[in-house]
Amino acid sequence: MNNTLRNTIQAASALPIEESRLPVLNQLTDYIKRKIDSKEPVRLNFICTHNSRRSQMSQIWAQAAAQFYHIPINSYSGGVEVTAFNERAVASCQRMGFEINKEGDSANPHYTVQTDKDTELLCFSKTFDDPSNPSTGFAAIMTCSDADENCPFIPGAEARIPLRCEDPKAFDNTDLEQEKYDERNLQIASELLFVFRRLSET
Repeated sequence: MNNTLRNTIQAASALPIEESRLPVLNQLTDYIKRKIDSKEPVRLNFICTHNSRRSQMSQIWAQAAAQFYHIPINSYSGGVEVTAFNERAVASCQRMGFEINKEGDSANPHYTVQTDKDTELLCFSKTFDDPSNPSTGFAAIMTCSDADENCPFIPGAEARIPLRCEDPKAFDNTDLEQEKYDERNLQIASELLFVFRRLSET
């Protein structure tokens, strides 16, 4: 883990968690703890409509936070429709300290994201039921209100957790674009680090 990412983790860990967010973060913590206590694999699938911004950031941060606190999980992401891992979100993750390499020049390129020295995630836009995602025994973590409201049923999910957050897309092509993408990225980081820190203390 490089120094930039370590510094980001330290900064994100110091951010306050909004009280209104605690019930859903507790729900996520309880789900993971139950799986660990029963010695079952922990599979988290972060779902947003386009699988382009928030769900991708969440997948990356869940894996990184779990590894930082030595909690064994597998993190995934998906959407309702396929677009691409948005380049603004990719750039924000790189500013956070993640080492990211782009593979190919298709409309939906694949990115390898290093979450620690031994682990890479393959990130690209896909539907939540893509073959690369688990089909059973996972938690569906809904990161946007549109996907949460328009997908009342996620086949194979044993838990559904509405961890919604605002879309930085609203600031695309504005002077606030970089600031708002990084702000959302840090919020996601702080909340997932909070969850896995609590699990490490139990």
